[in-house]
Amino acid sequence: MSERQPRTYPVNEIFYSIQGEGYHAGRPAVFVRFSGCNLKCPYCDTQHASHQNMTAEEILEQVNGYPARFVVLTGGEPSLCVDDALVGLLHSQDKYIAAETNGTHALPDAIDWVTLSPKTEVYPHVPVVQPRANEVKVVYTNPSGVEGHLNIPADHYFLQPCDTGNARRNQELVQSCIQYCKAHPQWRISLQLHKIMNIP
Repeated sequence: MSERQPRTYPVNEIFYSIQGEGYHAGRPAVFVRFSGCNLKCPYCDTQHASHQNMTAEEILEQVNGYPARFVVLTGGEPSLCVDDALVGLLHSQDKYIAAETNGTHALPDAIDWVTLSPKTEVYPHVPVVQPRANEVKVVYTNPSGVEGHLNIPADHYFLQPCDTGNARRNQELVQSCIQYCKAHPQWRISLQLHKIMNIP
């Protein structure tokens, strides 16, 4: 009987940087970026098509090469491949695990911090099924795109002005986002610090 092959995960890259967005902005983190996503948002600026198949042990070995305890599982869409085995192994090394998801697939329950970034403005007929979130982070493109997201149970709600690649349009969105948050103080603004500060 052939020996069972270990489970592998499609890893686009593992790198050490500063969390640039949301509640944990400014915090040193090890990022594990997985390849593949079930959505194709027009404003997505993440290059995640290529990947290397890695076991949980290989991922942990690379993660342990950096001093931060904070590990961010991102993508792509990590909920397509992250499982209890990988989360359990990272927890065994006292890692604090955050995951960034579009919410269309459920994440393992044991993840410590869930950032849910719904894409219902682009995909209104794709339901959000992730049952819990610590923060909701909406990419802000217009005021009407915010409606309904306070119905997602979470501790924190962030609006992040969309980076369109056009400086004039970006500034318009920032000003619109500011006015929206002033009128709806349940929301806070999230800026992409890694872009503003050119953090690699």
